[in-house]
Amino acid sequence: MSENPALEAIESEVKSNDVVLFMKGTPVFPQCGFSAAVVQVLNHIGVKFKGVNVLEDDGIRQGIKEYSNWPTIPQLYVKGEFLGGCDIIREMFETGELMEELSTKGVDVQIQA
Repeated sequence: MSENPALEAIESEVKSNDVVLFMKGTPVFPQCGFSAAVVQVLNHIGVKFKGVNVLEDDGIRQGIKEYSNWPTIPQLYVKGEFLGGCDIIREMFETGELMEELSTKGVDVQIQA
């Protein structure tokens, strides 16, 4: 990685958490509809995840786009790998692919009835 402290912080979060969501706001209080939608999906399937509020740090907010080469937030990472943003996560959830991907990577999934 580079000498950029924001990119190093992002790298650290991605590598030290099984599931991490870079989002606007927090898991308890998302501050955009797209972030809220991904939080809702993750909560629905019972996945424990860490939320990183990009609104608290402009370096992280810009850095995450550079880190993933993906222009939008939220961004979901599982076991160090970028899965996608809101539309991709929603689509993966609807097709069952998200649960399969998480299970394959050894992340506990508990569908809420």
